Amino acid sequence: MHRKGSFVCIEGLDGCGKTTQAKLLAGRLEETYRAFYTAEPSDGKIGSFIRQYCLNAQRRLSSIVEALLFAADRFEHVENVVLPGINEGRLVISDRYVYSSLAYQGAAGLDLSWIEKINEHAIRPDLAVFIDVSPEAVVERLKHRRSVMENLETQRTVRQVYLSFVKEGGLVMIDGNASKQKVADDISRLVLEFLEKTC
Repeated sequence: MHRKGSFVCIEGLDGCGKTTQAKLLAGRLEETYRAFYTAEPSDGKIGSFIRQYCLNAQRRLSSIVEALLFAADRFEHVENVVLPGINEGRLVISDRYVYSSLAYQGAAGLDLSWIEKINEHAIRPDLAVFIDVSPEAVVERLKHRRSVMENLETQRTVRQVYLSFVKEGGLVMIDGNASKQKVADDISRLVLEFLEKTC
């Protein structure tokens, strides 16, 4: 299948600012590249179920069930949102993608190769950006939330998984400790340089 557009995903720890940055990026590139924002969990039936049960501390399911649900939602997201956008020649910017499953379910103790296997039908992003913020900083930001991901050790483990993919070249790291404007400028510069090389 010929892919006319591009697919960028923004990754990071909970509270790192990735949602804000993904939306800012989509806004900046909307006119030039017909960019649009999307997110995982998606707005589909499976994504809605995930938000209701997997991201709620009182209703949390097992890590294996969560990983399978996220993979199913991702497949639906790709089929219904990502690929149509790419095939229309648009720039699709996703707030989280497969690296989130690898980082969070991997941190929960699941084998990374198994997570990769159940996500093998997910297309590879053209560019994956990791916004790096210290675990201590995000835990402080998340104090007011009732989140299952607030534990400092969990965040440290998740960050290490992300950093392993940065080292392997799958993710490009951006310093998320700077001001919101500086982070937005750095991400825009990175994405624009990539698009100019591939267009």
